[in-house]
Amino acid sequence: MTTAVYAEGSSALLRDPLWKNSGADTVEEYAHWAVNICGMACLKMILSARGEIHPTMSLARICTAYGGYVVNEANASIKGLIYSPFVSFVTHRFGLMAEVITGIDSKNITTILSNWQFLIASVNSDIRFPHSSPDFKGGHLVLVTAAATDVVQFHNPSGHDASTRADVVLPLATFDRFFANRGIVVSL
Repeated sequence: MTTAVYAEGSSALLRDPLWKNSGADTVEEYAHWAVNICGMACLKMILSARGEIHPTMSLARICTAYGGYVVNEANASIKGLIYSPFVSFVTHRFGLMAEVITGIDSKNITTILSNWQFLIASVNSDIRFPHSSPDFKGGHLVLVTAAATDVVQFHNPSGHDASTRADVVLPLATFDRFFANRGIVVSL
């Protein structure tokens, strides 16, 4: 059973009792990576659709080897998810079909999902607070699983409760306020 997230930041991550499920070697490794692996959480959901279970940190380590993340040990920073190396990673490692897409008009998500099973969409992380007005678009990834002419359904790895984490349905206009018009399409 998962619980709601009431606090955020590295100190909260260091107290997360579920850190061992991530595949991290230590809670410190988990806390360091947790804010950077929303793309791996989306990949984990995609792979689970075909019955495969992979620890999130294991996916992140392999993706890093493909160049999907750039780790700078000197300043302890992580850059990524870098889309093109991620596409190479998932096609070579898991046999998925994937492609980077940019310049997406939100109104075309339905058409995109008629040709692909999933869209890993770049959105502002405040999408879990749909009434907010973000200062910028992008910076976080969600897994879009369905869309119609006026709504989008997605899973959000950083949702703070069940209603903002799984099978979230938002009006297209609301989703568009957060959507950076880019992402990665994926099919099994």
